[in-house]
Amino acid sequence: MLRDGPTPKHAQLREILRELASEELLPGSPVPSERDLAVRYGVSRLTVREAVGQLVAEGLLVRVRGKGTFTTRPRVDSQLHLASFTEEMRRRGMQPETVLLDAAEAVPPTATAEALDLRPDQHAYWLCRLRKADGAPMAVERGWYHAGPLPGLLDHDLTDSMYTLLARNYEVQLENGTQTVLAEGADAETARLLGVRTGSPVLVFRRISTAQGRPIEDMTSWYRGDLYQVTMQLDRNPSGSGHHRPSRRPTRPTGRQHPARQPGLHDTGGNR
Repeated sequence: MLRDGPTPKHAQLREILRELASEELLPGSPVPSERDLAVRYGVSRLTVREAVGQLVAEGLLVRVRGKGTFTTRPRVDSQLHLASFTEEMRRRGMQPETVLLDAAEAVPPTATAEALDLRPDQHAYWLCRLRKADGAPMAVERGWYHAGPLPGLLDHDLTDSMYTLLARNYEVQLENGTQTVLAEGADAETARLLGVRTGSPVLVFRRISTAQGRPIEDMTSWYRGDLYQVTMQLDRNPSGSGHHRPSRRPTRPTGRQHPARQPGLHDTGGNR
């Protein structure tokens, strides 16, 4: 039971939960429900909701729609180098997993056709994949690959590292890339796939990658803002090694277009 006194009960409960999340529970562990906390500490559910909400705002707890409230996992830190998700997660000692949501051959949007140096009527390969680390949804990837140097790409296992697949089966080694980063609120479909609320903050990366100067990949990824962060090398000299000057400035990410909104794309049901 909480004490009556000058310190509001929601503040008392907040500190109890802070200690619980910081010292007793492992990252990603569930926190007792509002009802259980209200009964245990003799307070209203409104008081519990306020205490939990403050810790969510601080980033110590996270609410997952339909599942409850959990302690947050340590954020994965990216150094903004050209590496596959699978390689990066393994390098950090995490277990990567990929769920193939959609794959098709179709005519891409104009912005992608320009980025990949395609004719307006030329086909490319569309992929949509959910990326997980240690079982937690981390990112949704939607994007395109140039079909010319990658014949039969969709016949391969697309649930592993794409960069390894391209190098092993096609001798295509992605060497350089231009990446644009922005922040936005997750739309309903992206939020559902990531297990967060609609409007939750996500980091959006649009990457155009090349092999021997030829554009191969135009990929946009939506990363959970509570599980991912970016560290950048800064240099006062714009031409320094820590600064990459893109050859073109992409507009809004093109990978956001969902398969259902593009003619000729159908759900492959490729869940692993």
